[in-house]
Amino acid sequence: MQLIRLSPSAPNRQAAPAGGAVVTIGNFDGVHRGHRAVIRQAAERARALDLPLVVVIFEPLPREFFAERHGVTPVARLTRLRERFIAFEALGVVDRLVLMPFNATLAGMSAEAFVEELLVDALGARHVVIGDDFRFGAKRAGDFALLERMGPALDFGVERAVTVTLDGERVSSTRVRAALEARDVAAAARLLGHPFFLCGRVMHGDKRGRQLGFPTANIALRRRLSPLRGVFLVRMSGIDGGPHYGVANIGTRPTVDGGEARLEVFVLDFDGDIYGELVTVEFLADIRDERRFESLDALVEHIRADVDEARRLIDTHRTGAPWPVDEGESK
Repeated sequence: MQLIRLSPSAPNRQAAPAGGAVVTIGNFDGVHRGHRAVIRQAAERARALDLPLVVVIFEPLPREFFAERHGVTPVARLTRLRERFIAFEALGVVDRLVLMPFNATLAGMSAEAFVEELLVDALGARHVVIGDDFRFGAKRAGDFALLERMGPALDFGVERAVTVTLDGERVSSTRVRAALEARDVAAAARLLGHPFFLCGRVMHGDKRGRQLGFPTANIALRRRLSPLRGVFLVRMSGIDGGPHYGVANIGTRPTVDGGEARLEVFVLDFDGDIYGELVTVEFLADIRDERRFESLDALVEHIRADVDEARRLIDTHRTGAPWPVDEGESK
């Protein structure tokens, strides 16, 4: 899968395969089961037309751009760019992932110009697959109906993406986010089709965990807002002999006045130097909420209990693959 950056202020045909492409576009935050159904549908159309599949995403997400403009805190994001790239690559059907910076130029572009200059001229769209809820162009004026009207004149087809439901409700990033905020990582995994995961490099911390007898791998969240807080059983990939199970705390470490949010993982039965390694941490089961303890001794006692609980939970997750196959989806 090729990653291409496309500037909306100076679009050209750098992202357009010769002969055109099937294009789908969206935020794809979380790359959940609904998103992947859209990608699979677009991939099937691409095979039928003998065209490559181009997926377009934005960075930052549009809601983050407008939140910053209005001075408000954006909704917590599910996936950073690297995590979305990993999820798309794992599908094995995307030929080109096009990253489009969401800036003032794109926000002010008319829906008609978006279609002509970006979808058709820059991306070479011969067929477009989008969901009912996707909007584009200034004031969100563009929608599926506009694409249908413009398609014949610009020589591209348009197709409505399937809607995936689970337990009678539409699968959405909002539902995933709500499950994570409730620390229900099992429900989030059902919606995603795989365990929720975070990626990052292991960095040097304050070594407090080592002093307490539980050395941790510290992974910076890079100022990102995470919907998840608490202590969890996790599985870490990207280090020797992995994946390894561990106990993770994601939060501000209130007992030691930790400040900014951080992900810390105590890797079970592992002793090695992993500073600088790029790791993936999958969240498998909830252990408890993050809380402030009266003393470091009380904290250590609870960490021991967390480790015991993690070992008890491991057997129920040992057979789980990092990328389970989607099952039980309905349209």
